[in-house]
Amino acid sequence: MKIIAGEYKGRIIDMPVGIRPTSDKVRKSLFEILKTQIVGTSFLDLYCGSGAIGIEALSRGAEKAVFIDNNHGCISILKRNLDKIGISKPLYDIYNKDCIYILSRGGFQTRPYDIVFLDPPYYKGLAKNTLIELSNCDILTPNALVITEVFKKESLPEELGVFKKIRSSKYGDTLLEFFEKPRNLRGSSCSLRSQLTQNNAETYV
Repeated sequence: MKIIAGEYKGRIIDMPVGIRPTSDKVRKSLFEILKTQIVGTSFLDLYCGSGAIGIEALSRGAEKAVFIDNNHGCISILKRNLDKIGISKPLYDIYNKDCIYILSRGGFQTRPYDIVFLDPPYYKGLAKNTLIELSNCDILTPNALVITEVFKKESLPEELGVFKKIRSSKYGDTLLEFFEKPRNLRGSSCSLRSQLTQNNAETYV
């Protein structure tokens, strides 16, 4: 797998054996949707696997990425990828912990997160439970965007915890679903909704 664009474009990312990665098509589409919104953000990559999503975010201008996964093999490969590409601290933090466990205890962060991406194993209800835990954490900026990658038959509710779904894009068997806090729970600055719904995608919410 290669980094698609940005500072580290074309660099090879090693993948863990037996782990379902985000496909190149979905990864490319995700960052086409986000476009310049990624620049300067604090990015949280939950169930990070190889770190492909968070590394792509750093390549495209994210200020910092935090990677969390409970799989020791994935974390080892993530560290190898970061070292091979030449990404060093303070651009990232890594936690070899269970995502829901961390969130249930308030999460780890050096600053509030602007964008959260989660791609948990399918068929276990982890995406739903993770969003519920995120709802109970004070670790997000007022206009934060939460993106879930789920199997097409595991689409999440329109409202979940404090979050409201603003967009859903389907790619074969995969859904990318975008959530943010309702306006009354956000700050006064513009949310990402207008930018998201102006870009192309298979389906809109």
